[in-house]
Amino acid sequence: MRLSRRPRTVTGPSDHVVVVGAGLAGLSAAMRLAGAGRRVTVLERDQVPGGRAGLAVRTTSQGTYRFDTGPTVLTMPDLIEDCFAALGERMEDWLTLRRVEPLYRAQFADGTSLDVRSDTGAMAAEVEALAGGDAAAGYLRFVDFVTRLYRYEMADFIDRNIDSPLDLLTPNLARLAAAGGFRRLAPLVARYLPDERLQRVFSFQALYAGVSPHEALALYAVITYMDAVAGVYFPAGGMHALPAAMAAAAAKHGVDFQYGRTVKAVEHSGGRATAVVTTDGDRLSCDAVVLNPDLPVARRDLLGAPLRRPLRYSPSCFLLLAGSSASYPGLAHHTISFGKSWRSVFDDLGEGRLMHDPSVLVSCPTVTEPALAPAGRQSYYVLLPTPNTTAELDWPALAPRYREHALTTLEQRGFDGFSAGIEVEEITTPADWEAQGMQAGTPFAAAHTFAQTGPFRPRNRWGENVVFAGSGTIPGVGVPMVLVSGRLAAERITG
Repeated sequence: MRLSRRPRTVTGPSDHVVVVGAGLAGLSAAMRLAGAGRRVTVLERDQVPGGRAGLAVRTTSQGTYRFDTGPTVLTMPDLIEDCFAALGERMEDWLTLRRVEPLYRAQFADGTSLDVRSDTGAMAAEVEALAGGDAAAGYLRFVDFVTRLYRYEMADFIDRNIDSPLDLLTPNLARLAAAGGFRRLAPLVARYLPDERLQRVFSFQALYAGVSPHEALALYAVITYMDAVAGVYFPAGGMHALPAAMAAAAAKHGVDFQYGRTVKAVEHSGGRATAVVTTDGDRLSCDAVVLNPDLPVARRDLLGAPLRRPLRYSPSCFLLLAGSSASYPGLAHHTISFGKSWRSVFDDLGEGRLMHDPSVLVSCPTVTEPALAPAGRQSYYVLLPTPNTTAELDWPALAPRYREHALTTLEQRGFDGFSAGIEVEEITTPADWEAQGMQAGTPFAAAHTFAQTGPFRPRNRWGENVVFAGSGTIPGVGVPMVLVSGRLAAERITG
């Protein structure tokens, strides 16, 4: 029997809503609010929509590179379709998605590799070729497990507003517990997949949630379902085409987008917001506010109401965007290069040290979309997990040395000539993420520990008429989650 209550909504009128930030969550909220008949104004400090799903354009003598600066893995397109449907639109009229195959290519320190595919039959064959028939049978059982997790979690624990732990008391809670969802992820994956290489491939996704596979609850294997089973996609025109399409559809339905507008404060009295004030002195009166900036920063800087409890934040990352003449025949769109070490490198992150033997994500979007780089050139997105800024590493001094370390690591792992091929580059360190308004210098927000999950995550309501959207609140981190977050924020207003 469900014991949860009806989700709480804002009080008072809600005819005009100001959305601060045109990130994916803010756009999701704006589309739903407009679809529900609200007048919506979106204030965005950048000149384009997207927030963390941003765009960097660099022109060289060879031509123009277009780099996605945020997420590179797009899953669960039905959640994108739902945003457009809120406006009575079809996603296909605004955005073209292409399946990425293989989803990833995993490269291991022993010289072996594995192409990860969403078709379970094809993937079972890949697993059998790598590790034998028993491993393939274990993989199929693991797919059944994560599919059940998704079914148990989505409706009751991800896709709904939660106000109290009582809201979790549904039949699916018992099913989730019986399936092993509250055990630790790494040993549970090992039960299905004894080969350590496969354990890495099907548990590294916990890092998206800000915790190591050895610490994460098994319920976070639902993230593995979202990519390794449901599939990975890439928009025509690059990842930034997603927020661009969302903003264009919203504008068609009356949403007023104002770019280059930085918000300084939300005026409020007695817990009720009355206006949003920009740095250039404009005051926009409104009935309700949706805040898309990083929640702890928004509470502190815009509301003057900082969180009262300390949060544990996810690790951060070092990101290198490179336009290059170097090309690698047969390269996959996404390559994950694992080092020899595994558990110890997560210990490094947890203790504030740089990974001594890092795993590296190399995305090459020009494999799927050559037009993102000049003819005969490639664009690369190289990401290495690092501690966040609570580790107090001196990134301005460290960045040049760490760049060399990253390039040396790539060349040692098969990307010969990578450094020499770079024609244009952009580096983002944890200090840069922090300067962009991300608490603790991490683009992955508060870690999904048990005490920061579901009803224990920072609430998406404040006062009478302020709501939050984004990875810092429910349901959490990742493109699917922030799209849901925007819908949950809108529902706090529309009911």
